[in-house]
Amino acid sequence: MSTVRRFTDPAGARPQAEDPLQARERVAVLLAFYGPLLTARQQQLLRLYVEEDLSLAEIAVDGGVSRQAVHDLVRRSVRTLASLERRLGVVARYERQQAAVRRLQELLAGWRGRLQAEDPDGLREAMGLLEHLSEDE
Repeated sequence: MSTVRRFTDPAGARPQAEDPLQARERVAVLLAFYGPLLTARQQQLLRLYVEEDLSLAEIAVDGGVSRQAVHDLVRRSVRTLASLERRLGVVARYERQQAAVRRLQELLAGWRGRLQAEDPDGLREAMGLLEHLSEDE
């Protein structure tokens, strides 16, 4: 009987079946939401790896540590971020809210002509509220 191994990306966050760019973008989003909950060192190294797109070796040289130490810290940091999201769900809730705002904008755009004639003040208020919500992105 053979076993199937699941490989993970260097940060250890997602199976490699996911596009590496998508995995990196997902970590960047998690970092934006939960970064302040990491240590300053974790934030610094993860930002260099994810946002600045430096290799583990480049970060290690700049930090005067081993590549393995950087790898371990990045991996632990990503796991911490993923764990926070699993427990709190802030990013998932934000993404659902943004999807709802986009759908409401589509609906209002379709109804614009009718609403403009029947209730121009209501349409203006609704569009203003949606604009305010979407500015929070």
